[in-house]
Amino acid sequence: MKGFGKFIIHRLLWSIFVLFGLSILIFSIARIMPGDAATMALGTRATEEAKEAYREKNHLNDSIPEQYVYWLADALSGDFGTSSQTKREVVQDVKEYLPATLELIFFAAILEIIGGIVLGVLSARHEGGWFDNLIRIISYFGIATPSFVWAILFMLIFSYAIPLMPTIGRLDSSVVAPPVVTGFMLIDSLLAGNMAAFGNAAKHLIMPATALALSGIAQSARITRGSMLENMKKDFVGSEIASGMPLSRVYHKYVLKTSLTPTVSIIALDIAAMLGNAFLVENIYSFPGLSRYGVTAIMNKDLNAIVAVVLIIGVTFLIVNIIVDIISAFLDPRVRL
Repeated sequence: MKGFGKFIIHRLLWSIFVLFGLSILIFSIARIMPGDAATMALGTRATEEAKEAYREKNHLNDSIPEQYVYWLADALSGDFGTSSQTKREVVQDVKEYLPATLELIFFAAILEIIGGIVLGVLSARHEGGWFDNLIRIISYFGIATPSFVWAILFMLIFSYAIPLMPTIGRLDSSVVAPPVVTGFMLIDSLLAGNMAAFGNAAKHLIMPATALALSGIAQSARITRGSMLENMKKDFVGSEIASGMPLSRVYHKYVLKTSLTPTVSIIALDIAAMLGNAFLVENIYSFPGLSRYGVTAIMNKDLNAIVAVVLIIGVTFLIVNIIVDIISAFLDPRVRL
């Protein structure tokens, strides 16, 4: 356990350096993007005096290193500046839009974890059979097809051809929204006892979450299948089978745990990537999440919003990487070395 603790501390320290480097990189890229931030924020009809005052207020006339120092000092105090589009504090925008995206990703993550592992295990156990071949074919299509294509197909099939699912937003206009407590529609609906809103919000999540998770499910299933088949060829597994141990027990006791190490890594990184990949799905379904907010910020060169959104995605990746390393080190002690 002592080595395990040192391993975790080492990963945390490295993550701080990575986050610092990421902030420098993203801040610099945002500042050198084409276009005048003052003009985009104030409009083309703004006077030069107003634009110059905006540049002075936001230190845009200073060098990039000086701008970064000003920004870092504010960011460490929890101030990421004001959005030039919404005219609100970026922190307020993040608090409003982030819960919607996290709720979507949580739904998609559950689908990927359950679907990827279960299909991979079943495929491995029926190697060479019709079920295994079917899963492998579906996996190829799932990996090769982008999430936004699935999103469009689902909308055409289940909203227009067979009108079963809602398509836009987080709630139907006819449903009374619950009071905002956490920002998570499902949780707020339960807290308010509004089961109509809970059911409607869940229906709004099904199509975008499935579209977001499908490629991850396919990839996780393939990796789980391959890892299990590889571990089944190990000598100690063959010895246990030869000794008369039931095959189902061999799978669960000896094969599954070690086989999940690469699957956990892939699933976790997929979940972290969803925060950035969700922007097309959110736009297709008009889902008011952080990814859609980030794309709007990039299109309008909203500097403060761009840096904040990308940093949130970066922090998410770092946290997920740390969690993956801890889980992997727990499942396989060799990882600690």
